[in-house]
Amino acid sequence: QNKMAEGNAKRSRLQVNCNKEMNHIYSEGESQMEDVLVNSEVFTDEPHPVQIVLAHEDDHDFELDEKALEQVLLQKHIRDLNIVVVSVAGAFRKGKSFLLDFMLRYMYSKNSSTWIGGINEPLTGFTWRGGCERETTGIQIWSEVFVVEKPNGTKVAVLLMDTQGAFDSQSTIKDCATVFALSTMTSSVQVYNLSQNIQEDDLQHLQLFTEYGRLAMEEVYQKPFQTLMLLIRDWSYPYEHQYGLEGGRKFLEKRLQVKQNQHEELQNVRKHIHSCFSNLGCFLLPHPGLKVATNPSFDGRLIDIDEDFKKELQNLVPLLLAPGKLVEKEIGGSKLTCRDLVEYFKAYIKIYQGEELPHPKSMLQATAEANNLAAVAVSKDTYSKSMELICGGDKPYIAPSDLERKHQDLKESSIKHFRSVKKMGGEDFCRRYQDQLEAEIEEIYANFVKHNDGKNIFYAARTPATLFAVMFAMYIISGLTGFIGLNSISSLCNLIMGVALLSLCTWAYIKYSGEFREIGTIIDQVAETLWEQRSPRKVFSKLFDVCRRRMIHRACASAQRQRLRLSSNNNKKKKY
Repeated sequence: QNKMAEGNAKRSRLQVNCNKEMNHIYSEGESQMEDVLVNSEVFTDEPHPVQIVLAHEDDHDFELDEKALEQVLLQKHIRDLNIVVVSVAGAFRKGKSFLLDFMLRYMYSKNSSTWIGGINEPLTGFTWRGGCERETTGIQIWSEVFVVEKPNGTKVAVLLMDTQGAFDSQSTIKDCATVFALSTMTSSVQVYNLSQNIQEDDLQHLQLFTEYGRLAMEEVYQKPFQTLMLLIRDWSYPYEHQYGLEGGRKFLEKRLQVKQNQHEELQNVRKHIHSCFSNLGCFLLPHPGLKVATNPSFDGRLIDIDEDFKKELQNLVPLLLAPGKLVEKEIGGSKLTCRDLVEYFKAYIKIYQGEELPHPKSMLQATAEANNLAAVAVSKDTYSKSMELICGGDKPYIAPSDLERKHQDLKESSIKHFRSVKKMGGEDFCRRYQDQLEAEIEEIYANFVKHNDGKNIFYAARTPATLFAVMFAMYIISGLTGFIGLNSISSLCNLIMGVALLSLCTWAYIKYSGEFREIGTIIDQVAETLWEQRSPRKVFSKLFDVCRRRMIHRACASAQRQRLRLSSNNNKKKKY
């Protein structure tokens, strides 16, 4: 209670001081007020984890807390320094936050040889605990940015970043890919935390996540990311590859080696990883001991941790954070300051909040989609080839009713073929692709109908017949209205008649030359609209149908008379 009272008193004094400072500098401009707010909040509070990327579980979306990020990175003494960002990412419940807290001990010890701490000192910093449920969500950074002087005398700002564990029961593949990609894009050293071994699915997930990050970058450089350190926890084979960096280097070379007899898929995964990172490393870390794994009250005391783990940990952390080993964040060959990193965070999170990027999918979902799409393609191709034999190419004109009947038969056959193919994903999933197949078949059928109509000479004559009918009607109306003195209407009819005549001549030239096809399409559409939607349609349509029937009847009668004449001539020849 005394501590709580002291804390409340401190907060009250802090608020009073902040108000005084704000009132004092109000007239000096808004930017100075923001600096006071930033400095007051960061320097007076105890260092702690700061949530900068919030995870919304309901809609599986992420949000950047810009204010929290600016409070950390826009402090006066660091905002113009080049920044070093060390991030730890990987599967959930594998000790990422636990490792970061030892990094914090190293940074606070100022490179002391006893940085690892006392044997009975609890481990504090980023929140962590034992158990099987996830602890960290979104992305967190440490509120204190460490200023370190490198051996060449330049000062850099060092930021430690903790990320949400991948593949928990509440995160989708898109969630995991977004967090991993965002941390990789904004870090100079990405520690990929793995358990016991490097398995092929670990490499495939790394390929997916890094490609998702590379898609979000405006410009894709030859190697868009900097350093990747694969940290193999609980390494159980020191007799094959010894603990530490050297054993990890040999093990990684063996795992990422591209061989001639490898399957193309395996080769592509390894080539992709090499193409994404400027530096690749691997560190083999032993198991911390049974007390760490099974004791529910374990709080990070060194006395409970195995000696091998502590020994290798003292080699690993300086390898990442020693002044001579620090890797400054670069994008496109330019080093970033703390101020620059804020702007890149804002830009990247907007990309992942939008819909520009494709959504990553699980292996099952991606395979099921490919399987169903292949079945759709085969069934659609079968339908198209069958329709080509009926009315495609040089095939003669077929009656619309017959074409419709053939279409329905072939459509049912194609759907039956689609259903007969063995597909992954379940009935509901496959139903979406069957609906897609039906829609695409209808689109193909519409094209065949247009192609078939184009073979009908009477259909092709619809446009000139309509334009001629308009000209004839306007000529009659113009004469009548001029006779009774309605000169304005007569002039309008003459204008319409002239436009129809000009359209008819233009249409004829387009059909003859094949040029200006867009204009020809517009004229056809206008003529079709006049034919089908105007009230005189019935008259013109009936007239057109009568003419067509008479022409067909005359053609048939002429052919029949010709046959009779030939048969009579043959009979005469036989008699002679």
